[in-house]
Amino acid sequence: MQSSRKASYQETLVSPVLQPVKTETATKKWETNEEKEMADSKESTSSQEPLSPAARLFHAPQFNCTILTAIGCKTSINPGVIKMGLEQTLMKHPRFSKKLVIDDNKCGSKSKWESTKVNVEDHVTVPNLDPNMDSPDQFVEDYVSNLSTIPLDLSKPLWEMHILNVKTSDAEAIAVFRIHHSLGDGASLISLLLACTRKTSDPDALPSIPVQQRAGSHFSGGFRGLCFAMWTVLRMIWNTLVDLGLFVATMLFLEDTKTPLKGASGVELKPKRFVHRTVSLDDIKLVKNAMNMTINDAIMGVTQAGLSRYLNRKYAGDQSEIEDGENGKKNNIPKSIRLRASVLVNIRPTPGIQTLADLMADESNNPKWGWGNRIGYIILPLTVGLQDDPLEHLRRAKAMIDRKKLSLEATFSFHSAILLIKLFGAKASAAIARRVISNTTLAFSNVVGPLEEISFYGHPVAFIAPSVYGSPHALTIHFQSYCKKMTIVLAVDPDVIPDPHKLCDDLEKSLEIIKDSVVKREHDAS
Repeated sequence: MQSSRKASYQETLVSPVLQPVKTETATKKWETNEEKEMADSKESTSSQEPLSPAARLFHAPQFNCTILTAIGCKTSINPGVIKMGLEQTLMKHPRFSKKLVIDDNKCGSKSKWESTKVNVEDHVTVPNLDPNMDSPDQFVEDYVSNLSTIPLDLSKPLWEMHILNVKTSDAEAIAVFRIHHSLGDGASLISLLLACTRKTSDPDALPSIPVQQRAGSHFSGGFRGLCFAMWTVLRMIWNTLVDLGLFVATMLFLEDTKTPLKGASGVELKPKRFVHRTVSLDDIKLVKNAMNMTINDAIMGVTQAGLSRYLNRKYAGDQSEIEDGENGKKNNIPKSIRLRASVLVNIRPTPGIQTLADLMADESNNPKWGWGNRIGYIILPLTVGLQDDPLEHLRRAKAMIDRKKLSLEATFSFHSAILLIKLFGAKASAAIARRVISNTTLAFSNVVGPLEEISFYGHPVAFIAPSVYGSPHALTIHFQSYCKKMTIVLAVDPDVIPDPHKLCDDLEKSLEIIKDSVVKREHDAS
């Protein structure tokens, strides 16, 4: 009786989202051995799948990237429940039940995904920890950072999970996912994560996320509307040509200025340190609404302000007197600094994060826009330097992003990468991609998360902190929204940025200064 009640509870807690694929051999009765052998041979062949061009790129030695996501929970984590949940959801996904098989003749060019039996015990690590340790936050930071030095085991599917039942300043326990980037992009993997969760308020309901709609046409009719439409198309063509020219120049010779944020050659091979800071999403929305801009505009403006504060202090020799604000402070940053960000852009027809159910429907009915890596890059120039008016950071960020919206740079970068892989192979294409990205200073990404509190297999979630390592940057900045919070996640090379917590302080302080300026402006206007 007790075991029956327990099974019922687990079925409610972790209801299956992904259904196993039904093969022909599982449903048809064969009349002869020959027919059965032919079907078995066909099934064996279908169990292998060639890597997509993007997946091959992420396995090249110069561009071997892994996604690392920390999930803070409000309760201690039950490993048994987590393992059962993984078996019912994640392990049913084709990408998470196949291992990589590499042909040694060519680097990754003949690699394949091959179906394998997955044992959840091989993928979940639960270290025995002292719950009363002296510095739990530092321990978790060190533990997670050490994972960036350990390659994933190629003898099994390229994902793993670490359960750290230790209380930190912002969670009762931490679950750390490590997933190779060849399995999917950030949008796909966040969608998969959401499929493993439920609303805390309704354990049977998947979480909901805001859907960003493309701006519709606002052209008026008649001759004036036609002229405006033609002008917009001409601007897009011009912006795209300019961006492509700068993209090629960056590949050949155009490199960012050497600053305290830029890594040297080989930075992609060095261990990374991961830190995060959670701020109020409502504060960001207040700024967004007051300045009539998007969330992306606002967080990019905050990022520019935070980087300016950090660099200003570094160029002043870390003097403490410049840490209190911008107004009236000396600008120590050299003029004419070239500092750019490689920004990841989701190029799916419907922008924003899709639920896993949508992605699975796309994979079966429209593979072109289904699961996988569907991201392009844009190179975004950042304006660094203290401003008399802190809101100037927002205005400049919005102006640049609005211009980039009238450009096909992201689509070009995605399709050109695929073309280069097909023409020259993954190794040469990875070298080209690395050349472009390493000539910029940092990587930047913003991922939209759930609107309400969610539970991860019955464990209420406190925060979600995704990041990546293996890219040729000393600094990667991710913004991840969740409920009424925005988590800022930094992945840094500690030899280049030895004080990432101070950079978090600068980003948080910049948001506070910008918010206060907005409130003051609104008050003066009223």
